Amino acid sequence: MKKEYLIYKLSDKVKSSCKIDNELFTQYGVKRGLRNEDGSGVLVGLTNIGNVVGYERGEDGKLHPTDGKLFYRGYELSQLVEPLLKEKRFGFEEVAFLLLSGELPDREELTAFAELLNDNMSLDHRTVVHLVDLEGSNIMNILARCVLEMYTFDQNPDDISRDNLMRQSIELIAKFPTIIAYAYNIYRHSVHGRSLHIRHPKENLSIAENFLYMLKHEEYTELEARTLDLLLITQAEHGGGNNSTFTVRVTSSTRTDTYSSIAAGIGSLKGPLHGGANIKVINMFHHLKEQIHDWKNVDEIDTYLRRMLNKEAYDKTGLIYGIGHAVYTKSDPRAVELKKLAGELAKEKHREEEYNFLCLLEQEGIKCLMERRKNGKPACANLDFYSGFIYEMIGLPQEIYTPIFAMARIVGWTAHRIEELNFDGRRIIRPAYKNILSEKDYTPIDER
Repeated sequence: MKKEYLIYKLSDKVKSSCKIDNELFTQYGVKRGLRNEDGSGVLVGLTNIGNVVGYERGEDGKLHPTDGKLFYRGYELSQLVEPLLKEKRFGFEEVAFLLLSGELPDREELTAFAELLNDNMSLDHRTVVHLVDLEGSNIMNILARCVLEMYTFDQNPDDISRDNLMRQSIELIAKFPTIIAYAYNIYRHSVHGRSLHIRHPKENLSIAENFLYMLKHEEYTELEARTLDLLLITQAEHGGGNNSTFTVRVTSSTRTDTYSSIAAGIGSLKGPLHGGANIKVINMFHHLKEQIHDWKNVDEIDTYLRRMLNKEAYDKTGLIYGIGHAVYTKSDPRAVELKKLAGELAKEKHREEEYNFLCLLEQEGIKCLMERRKNGKPACANLDFYSGFIYEMIGLPQEIYTPIFAMARIVGWTAHRIEELNFDGRRIIRPAYKNILSEKDYTPIDER
């Protein structure tokens, strides 16, 4: 039997071996996707870190939509962001300190913490050499491999004491921007024939500024850096139930090493249903700019969006990317904050017409989607609706959109890992699957 045919035959058998009747999920009370029938998440753990609020449960026991709120260690996102915008200062480091420790830093602590991160941004020379060997377009895979490689350079990689976990967390937060910037520059050199630049991170720059410096040298504005800083803040944490953070918590519950756990989180975030949605939005936006001739004509916009929902236009999935969220209903607080800075950046880049068109697409996309929904659940623009447009205005390539998400979320991942390994009564996370196949009698090989 030819090997190619055997692969096909084995694959064909999967059609029957993986088939499960949908009615059985209801019969056995299985919560598919760990979601309840009313759309709420199945409660699987407790945390002191983040909280995602998109609805309230009323006295009638039912869920009622509410304005979205995101809390970091008890502080609402807007409480953290508004002072930063008003004072025009960078805040990702402050938010990282808060998420890791549970408390806001004073000025002295913040300065020392920022210096500690800066001191750890440089990569081991062996990692830099390895990055050159790993040239490739998928920066997420390269990031995961570099994280696993950090295990071999760590003098105490398997120690899960608090001190060691905090040390490893700080090093990972500091090194992610450098790995991503270097990996992309090497990719750009090998694939597009551009000059190869490996810039050492500068002292006294924020993580957002240093990332842009390592990626683009001096070719960035203050507003670009502050906007990237806000993007990092809004993506740093999103509760313990999002797929990548839950992956980190599940692997951490086995007491595996930090690098294996974080690499698993990267693999989860890489999936297009999780971290890659902003690319879907910006590609859709480019398509709509070409297909809709009058960007102010609501009727023309609605007609095309309805065709998309009918699976007659664009990629025929029936989706308007960037509209809707698993938890948020009336609004996504991250999108609310990003929309403000996207408007400022659009003015600086003379792209206000595109920004206004995107805002109108948000408005009409929600309207058209709600016309189709039978459950009446409100829809809103999510984080990804504006993040891709912002990345593009800053001049960042699509190859690093999802890696930048990881650069932010590493803060939440490490905070949740530390919590998972430091609360009393911790146990390995081990849910159950119901086997629905009946028992079989073994048939000797000559009788098959």
